[in-house]
Amino acid sequence: MREALAPESRPYHHGDLSRALVDAARRLLESEGPSALSLRAVAREAGVSPAAPYHHFKDKGELLDAVAQQGWDILNVAMTAARATALSVQDKLTSLGVAYVQFAREHPALYRVMYDASRDKADLPAHFHADNDSAYCQVRDTLIEAGASDDEVELELATNAAWCAAHGLAEMAAFKQFDHLKEKLGGEEAFLRGVFSHLGIFAGTASR
Repeated sequence: MREALAPESRPYHHGDLSRALVDAARRLLESEGPSALSLRAVAREAGVSPAAPYHHFKDKGELLDAVAQQGWDILNVAMTAARATALSVQDKLTSLGVAYVQFAREHPALYRVMYDASRDKADLPAHFHADNDSAYCQVRDTLIEAGASDDEVELELATNAAWCAAHGLAEMAAFKQFDHLKEKLGGEEAFLRGVFSHLGIFAGTASR
C-alpha cells in the first residue's frame, strides 16, 4: 500500500495558497511569537511543501509584509465599525481611538509586526493615505468633521497627533498603575474613553 504523504509534502488543492500561508503565519505569530516564524514553519502549519511559500514570497520579510497588510485590513474594519455606530463627531473620534487600542490589545503580536514592517520603510502601506476606508483616512476625515484646518500640513499634523496619542495609549493601557481607574470607571473601555476625553484632539476641539 502506498504510504500517505507527510503533511508538509501534501499537495495544496483548496483555495488561495498565498492567503493560506498568511493565515498560517498569523496563527504561528499569535501562538508562538515572531521567533517561531520561518517559511518552513509556515509551510508546515499550512500543510504544504517547504518549497511552496517561495512561489509567493521571496523571503520571510515579504511574508511578514503580507501579514502586516492583513493586520491593517483588520484594523480598518474595526475602526469603520466603531465610527459607524458613533452618534456625534466627538464620539466618532473617541470611538476610533478606543477601537485602535482594543485592536492592539487583542492582537499584540500582529500589532507589533504591522509597525515593525513599516518602521524602516519610506512609506506606510500604499492604501494608508489613499484609501478612504483606511484607519488613517478615517481619523483624518473625522478630524475635518470636527473642524480641523484643511491646510495640508496642519491636517497631517493633527492626524498624526491623534494617531500618536492612540498608539501611546495602546502601549500603556495594560500598566498595572491604571487598574484602580479601570475599577472606578467600570472597565477598560470606560477607562480608554476617559483618557481620550481628556485629550483635546479626541474631544473635537481641533483648531478651526
